Amino acid sequence: MPGHGDGTSARRPGTAAAHSALDSSLALFIVAELLHTVRLTIRNRTLDAEPFLVVGLIAGIRKVLIVTAEAEKSFRWNVEGIELLVLAGLILVMATAVYVWRRSTRPGDYGPLQEARRSRSPEPSPTPVRGS
Repeated sequence: MPGHGDGTSARRPGTAAAHSALDSSLALFIVAELLHTVRLTIRNRTLDAEPFLVVGLIAGIRKVLIVTAEAEKSFRWNVEGIELLVLAGLILVMATAVYVWRRSTRPGDYGPLQEARRSRSPEPSPTPVRGS
């Protein structure tokens, strides 16, 4: 009988609407980020890789959320597990690429943080009070 432990369990009525809303809102966010990237490219007359990496991150996270939401009752390692592992690896690679890109193109953004760490002097330790 379908819906009784065979992996085809019926979803709650609000779940399909939540999945659809999540999918639509994240897709809208991706489109907005792409439009912003196109606007910056036209205005600056340069093509920057960082916005595309951010769009890739958003798309990867969107796919992870959709896969985990769809597999909430019947998770299988052979299909969803491998897909989630590959997506996690891609997200990690893209996040690292964004970090490296920002460090190489905007070294001034990280300078004040490093200077603040270096200039912090250790706090003096309280002197013990000797009793009489």
